[in-house]
Parts: sequence; C-alpha cells; structure tokens
Amino acid sequence: MKIGLCSITFRQLDIRSIVKLAVEATLDGIEWGGDKHVPPGELNTARQTALTTQKAGLEVSSYGSYYRTGSLTHEHEFDAILATAVALQAPSIRVWAGEKGSVDATAEDRKRVVSDAQRIATLAQVEGIAVHFEYHGGTLTDTKESAQGLMVAVDHPNVGLYWQPAVGLPVEQRVQSIRLLLPYLTHVHVFQWHGTDRLPLSAGEEDWATYLHALNNKQRYAMLEFVKNDDPAQFIEDAKVLRGLLS
Repeated sequence: MKIGLCSITFRQLDIRSIVKLAVEATLDGIEWGGDKHVPPGELNTARQTALTTQKAGLEVSSYGSYYRTGSLTHEHEFDAILATAVALQAPSIRVWAGEKGSVDATAEDRKRVVSDAQRIATLAQVEGIAVHFEYHGGTLTDTKESAQGLMVAVDHPNVGLYWQPAVGLPVEQRVQSIRLLLPYLTHVHVFQWHGTDRLPLSAGEEDWATYLHALNNKQRYAMLEFVKNDDPAQFIEDAKVLRGLLS
C-alpha cells in the first residue's frame, strides 16, 4: 500500500511547500484538492502542479474534487473538473454522493445521484480516469449499507469507493464496513479522532493495524489528513507511524 497526503490537510501552505513536506515524509504521492490548491478550470495551475509533483519523485494519487453527484446546482460543472484532472495527470477523481444523508434522501434524490454518477464515470473513462465516491457523512455513503446499495445501483466499472473511519462508531463496526465494501474500495483516508478531536496517529496505532489488515494491503493509497493542530511536525510523525504499520 502506498502512502499519500491530502493537500487539503494543509490549506495554509502553497503547492511547493506541500511537495517539500511530502518529500520530507518520504511519501509516494499527493491527492491535490480542488477547493484550494488546484481549482477546477485552472488548467495551467494543474499542469504546473503535476510537473512540480513529478519532479519531486512523487505521484499524483488523485484529484479531490467537491463535485456532488445528482446535485441540481454545481459550483463547477464536471466538464471543468475532468479537464483539470486530465491536466493534473490524476488517475482518479474523488466526488461526493449527493447532498443528503441516506435517511433524508428520497427515491428521486437517489435516482439523480446514480444517473449522474454513471454519466460522469463514462465521461472520465474516455480519459482513462476513474471516479471514486468519498465514504462520508451527509451523503449516500454515510453507512455501509447505503454505500453498498449505491455501488450496486451505479454498477459501473469505472466507479469505486474510498474508505475512512466513520465518526462515532466502534472499531468492530468500522471493520464490518470494510468487509462489506471491500470489493468496491480504492483509497483510504487516514486520521485518528476521538469524537471530532484530532489526535496523533500513534494514539490509534492498534485500531489502524486492525483496519489495514482488513483492507488486505491491496495496491491502494493510504492518504493522511486531519493532522492534529494542522502541524507539519505532527504530520511527519504520523507518516512515520503509518509507514511502520504498513511495513
């Protein structure tokens, strides 16, 4: 499993500073975020970011967009997001599954999310870029059952699913979500919280050993985010902990 960083972890840093930090932490790649560092439609920024990343010996692991499938209004249309991902040389685009959680979403909401996901996945497939849903509260991937139902309904070979520890659930329930969703899982967002308080990754070393074992160490990225106090020094330490777990 490769180790990466979500650039949004350090929104306060510029692109070169993030690349330098990733090199210092001996990472493999970076997921560049579309809300700060590589905005949709800014193709020159995307090209330069790809070049800066590659020159440092790193990969672009993915493009973290905030596109919500099935939304009736978009800040950025998918065409602009896809063009940016192409310029960034990103192998995949992260998106969100709608605008409502599974309890609140209507049948029509779900239908729009599924239809739009199939549409954008087909568009991205032409460019050799995958589409990955984030496993996230407030969307149709807020529970393992809803996420599985969504993936079954979308039924597209170019659509995958991230995983991250759901807030407030015990370790065993999180492991159950990995087991149920494993056929669809791609990358992993790595962080350690108590409630919503950020902790050093070392505080959850045993938990993460359990998660990573369940993930079967397949070829995927484990990408660090939500570092305690947004502290680069803490990030370097977290990266060491994660590398130790994977080794």
